[in-house]
Amino acid sequence: MVAEEKGILKDSVMGLMARGIRPILEEEGHIKDVLARIVVEMIKREWPQHWPNMLTELEGLTKNGEVQTELVMFILLRLAEDVVTFQALPAQRRRDIQGTMTQNMEKLFTFMLGILGDSVHRYQQLKNDPAQKDKCQGLCRVALAALNTLAGYIDWVSINHITADDCKLLQMLCLLLEEEELQVETAECLLIAVSRKGKLEDRVPLLTLFGDNPMQCIMAAAQKAHSEGLQEKRYVFLKRLCQVLCALGGQLCTLTAVRSAPYSPPTPLLYALSTLSLSLVPQSPDVQVTIPVTFGKYLSSLREFTVHPSQFLRSSTLVTWGSLFRHDILSKDAALKAIIPEFLRISMRNTLKNGFPSKNDSPSCEYSRLDYDDDEDFISCFNCFKALIGDVIRAACRLDPFSGFHLADEWLQFQLSAPVDPGMNCSNAGDGLCSLLSPSFLEWEAMSFFCECVFRQVLRSPPKEEQLVSQGVKLLERVLIYETRDPLILSCVLSLLSVLLPLVRYTNNFMPAVLTKLFSALTFELGNKGPWRRSLKNVRRHASSSIIKICRDSPDLVVPHLDLLCTQAMLVGENERLSHFEKSGVLEAQVLISNQFKDYELQRGFLVQLVGPAVSVWMSEEVQRAISGPNELISYLGIETLRSGKEKDEDPYRKNRSKLLLCLSAMESVLKRTCRPSDPAEAEAGGFVVGYSSSGAPIYRNSCSEVVLKLLDSLLSLVRAFNSLYLPEIIHKMGDVYVSCLDMLESEKKNILGRPQTLQDVYDSPVYKSTEERMQGFFCTCYDTCWQILGALGSSLQQDYYSLPGLAIRLVNSAFCNLNNMPDFRLRAMMRHFVRPMILSCPPEKYDSLLIPILGPLFTFLYQRLSQKWLTSEEDYSDLNTESTEIMEVELVRLLTREMVDLIGECAALLYTASPAVYPMSS
Repeated sequence: MVAEEKGILKDSVMGLMARGIRPILEEEGHIKDVLARIVVEMIKREWPQHWPNMLTELEGLTKNGEVQTELVMFILLRLAEDVVTFQALPAQRRRDIQGTMTQNMEKLFTFMLGILGDSVHRYQQLKNDPAQKDKCQGLCRVALAALNTLAGYIDWVSINHITADDCKLLQMLCLLLEEEELQVETAECLLIAVSRKGKLEDRVPLLTLFGDNPMQCIMAAAQKAHSEGLQEKRYVFLKRLCQVLCALGGQLCTLTAVRSAPYSPPTPLLYALSTLSLSLVPQSPDVQVTIPVTFGKYLSSLREFTVHPSQFLRSSTLVTWGSLFRHDILSKDAALKAIIPEFLRISMRNTLKNGFPSKNDSPSCEYSRLDYDDDEDFISCFNCFKALIGDVIRAACRLDPFSGFHLADEWLQFQLSAPVDPGMNCSNAGDGLCSLLSPSFLEWEAMSFFCECVFRQVLRSPPKEEQLVSQGVKLLERVLIYETRDPLILSCVLSLLSVLLPLVRYTNNFMPAVLTKLFSALTFELGNKGPWRRSLKNVRRHASSSIIKICRDSPDLVVPHLDLLCTQAMLVGENERLSHFEKSGVLEAQVLISNQFKDYELQRGFLVQLVGPAVSVWMSEEVQRAISGPNELISYLGIETLRSGKEKDEDPYRKNRSKLLLCLSAMESVLKRTCRPSDPAEAEAGGFVVGYSSSGAPIYRNSCSEVVLKLLDSLLSLVRAFNSLYLPEIIHKMGDVYVSCLDMLESEKKNILGRPQTLQDVYDSPVYKSTEERMQGFFCTCYDTCWQILGALGSSLQQDYYSLPGLAIRLVNSAFCNLNNMPDFRLRAMMRHFVRPMILSCPPEKYDSLLIPILGPLFTFLYQRLSQKWLTSEEDYSDLNTESTEIMEVELVRLLTREMVDLIGECAALLYTASPAVYPMSS
């Protein structure tokens, strides 16, 4: 009875499809979809066991008109989606149906291709006849449905069905690119086909698309779509065509590496594939690799998309260019080598940051409004694009260093002689200065990036061409004599100086000029006496980082000029307009150079003299009294003045904070940068070896141990005072303004929550907007620096630190005091920067005396605290507002929990490695 009812239902539905609902179906697309899904549900229950002639019945329906044919295509597509894509039915039924579909796939493909070919042929005959408009629309819908259905099958069927009958499907799709109403769907099918994976020998026929006629069809369709102006549908079509070309290039890169005989088409194809005429590139007597003679035409097609105004299309081609330039075989092809200079010229233009959706100053803007939500989205994508194009530029310069160098040389010389144009977006920090969106800065930024990519690659690749070296030395000289008072452009000049530095090795008199240039930028002034602006701060930090980088990477170039370095550093230390960052930077550079002494006593004496001023300040009675407790520290730092709520033009306590920061930075620089010679023989000869362990391994000493350990007790006292700032009585006495100074910086909150920084020209804004914000930045810097110093002590000083008497008690009474009142973000910094490095550097013989007395109470405290917070957050999580501070608290609890769990795992691994019998992994 049930079977009879099913049969009646099936006959009713099929009859309904074949007869009297045509007017409704022509206007209501969703009704077609509903009917298709009903039939698919019947198929999923009855086919093939109880409905063996289903395919025949569907094929018969197509003879009743366009509406029924379209419905049949819908049915086949929904069936593939449910069975293969979504697998929305029981496993056994899915296997039965998919097996039957696979067995009949040749018939299905012939049927679908026949429907597509017939509907397109009739549509082309009638589309110019106004009297046949309705008929044409019906045929067009059938063709679109057939293309969508093919797209649902091409991705998973055997690739042999795609390449069957001399690649009939690919031929038909290339022809259909000319039909405007079918272009997007056709390109989708073509993209899925050429992106197929599988056995290499099965994918070789896809290279038939490198024939003259397929390439001509693709490019003709692309040129026509672009010439019609910006229309969203045409633009989507261009995107798909670009992706087709890129996927085709990916197949070529893979298949030309196949160690097999070249593919030969079995019979002539519709596109006269005899013109493909593969050129054979021998690899060995029994191996040949095929490269199409139309490879040059393919590269020209790819180039057209690379020069397109659309940022999306430019980006889409870069992976393919990079694959071609790195390919062992294709990179040697004459056509690819010939296009490299042009590609580099195109890349010069593409590195310019233009096309903001909010603007109308570039042809790219219109396309950006379609691709990106706002300027932030555009900036994010452009930064990814910039990183990718830099990698491709370097790959191109490996193949043709001369072209890249000459283009960079030409562009650099032009910018050095061009006047600065701040444009309409000039900065408010001073007259005639650029902003982030000024024309001159955008040119300088793009030029310096391009030159950096080119010069780094050319100067890194041996052997060095004498012509390029001499030309590079001239460029370095021009960069050194170039003067600008614009901080943004000066920052670009510093980038160029860093990348050209290796050329100093080829001349004798440039290093003093390089150091003078960098120190001049380090003391750069805007000429006004107002508050520090971010542009000033950034260029000084760039200069400081450049000095450190030179001393780290090329110390042999700086050692002969150590006197000049020390003299300039002394002047920096006396400059009251400079912050602790710049002063500690030059100190760090001197420490790096001292590592080249390779003599323990000589380096120790140098470091003692170097940090002598900081030690004197640190050990002074004033500072020692200030760090003795929270109340004394509050008075010394001037926090009490915040309770008045009045802003002051001059902050009398600023010098106190600067002195404290400078002392901490000096200690950190010496601790992190001082190192012994890496060669054991040189270390022993220099006096760095003090003995040998029981296993015969040398025991080293650090030149900075004496000066650092002298300050350790004072550092621990400062950390204890900092932790005590969160005592309830202190917070109650100081008030809400004081609490906000101890809070997390807004930038750090955004990083934790994953919120992007808003796009604004921050170069015109002050570094700190208020006394509270300035104090907040001071506390964050001090806390992090203290934890990093404590964390670096173990790895830098080793036995000199871990052998200190009573170290565990000293740490517990200072670094781990008052943890109950400290916020989670402070605890997280402590775990990351101090506890974890201390554990990883600790020698096994100190586990019992140091780690266990500390970690036992610490982990117990963290477990209790986090458990309570997780219980609270689980109860209240459903009521949280995404904009509220509770979300931040929950995220911090999650991050702190992760830190603790990771640390417990590392501790367990260390203890087990040290003593498997005493500390088994099961415990």
